[in-house]
Amino acid sequence: MQVTLRKTLAARRRGTGIMRLLGLSSVLFLAACATQAPVVTKMPEPRPVVVAPPPVDPAQVQALNALVAMQDRLYRVGAPLLVNNTELCKGNARNLLGFTAKNKYSYTSEFVEAAHQTLGLNDRLQIVNVLGGSGAAKAGLRRGDVLLAAEEKPLPQGQDAESKAAAVLAPLVVGKSSVKLSVARANGNLAVTVPLTHACAFGIQLGLADHVNAYADGHRVLVTRGMLEFARTEEELAYVLAKEMAHNALAHAQKQRMNATIGGIIDNLVRMHPDLSTMSGASGVKPMPKELDNAADALALYMAARAGYSVDGAAAFWQRLAAQYPPSVANGYNAIHAPIAARLPAIEKTVAEIKRKQAAGKPLVP
Repeated sequence: MQVTLRKTLAARRRGTGIMRLLGLSSVLFLAACATQAPVVTKMPEPRPVVVAPPPVDPAQVQALNALVAMQDRLYRVGAPLLVNNTELCKGNARNLLGFTAKNKYSYTSEFVEAAHQTLGLNDRLQIVNVLGGSGAAKAGLRRGDVLLAAEEKPLPQGQDAESKAAAVLAPLVVGKSSVKLSVARANGNLAVTVPLTHACAFGIQLGLADHVNAYADGHRVLVTRGMLEFARTEEELAYVLAKEMAHNALAHAQKQRMNATIGGIIDNLVRMHPDLSTMSGASGVKPMPKELDNAADALALYMAARAGYSVDGAAAFWQRLAAQYPPSVANGYNAIHAPIAARLPAIEKTVAEIKRKQAAGKPLVP
């Protein structure tokens, strides 16, 4: 009996344990069922990840702004010289659209982000300067216009966009009087018909060097940063630009067999960091003979006068330049030009001649 009773009690205890386990399992199962019941939950929309642009070195911004200001001054002073002297450029004139366009890749890699954040440039070409008196100016194109297409041909963007766009635009200006452009502005896209401008076909460039000089290789005119700072007024800068334009019009680099040498100097100086170690003395440039310099001085004064600049201060400017930077100064203007004493009589004679023609209302032609 006792054995039987113990077995019975043990069996009951085991049964109770099993029921407890079964009961717990049921609770877990029901809980599981409860968690699997369909619940509709609206997930929040993913927010776009905004990546802040890398900070730009203030020194880079300052350097870039200074560069743009110098280029703007060159273009502003050079514009009337190019537009008003096709008759005196002696076959070196062609049709131009009349603006300069750049994108952020127009600058070296160190300035790309600064050009984007400071100047608002991106992958597309954007007009940064409009030639005063040109068809582009008359058509209403302005700084900040983004170039989209020319004659319905999309214009390139990204790296090398400038050179690729030139290849697209070059054939479009041949034998035409105008070109249709599509540009973007803040208020939308615009279709603009740009009358072509017949102008002297000389590129005007800034040389990033502090020596006081200017160069002409037959096709381009380069004025150094040092010369730009030396020229106090617009007229003084015009004298320098006109003188180099005159050298080009008269093919003086070719006559001196200096095209390649001067071209190499210009290629070097237009770089953001020119190699100045290659420049010593006169940098291989032959000094200009008196006869060639006198001819260029005379033609340059007419060019300046036709562009609306006063020629009264020309002699004083060249004398001041010769006094401060004599021929002994390496890579200076007077190291590669005739002495001022040999040039001054021709300058003074031409100034007097121009003033007589202006007073008489005669054409300003040498």
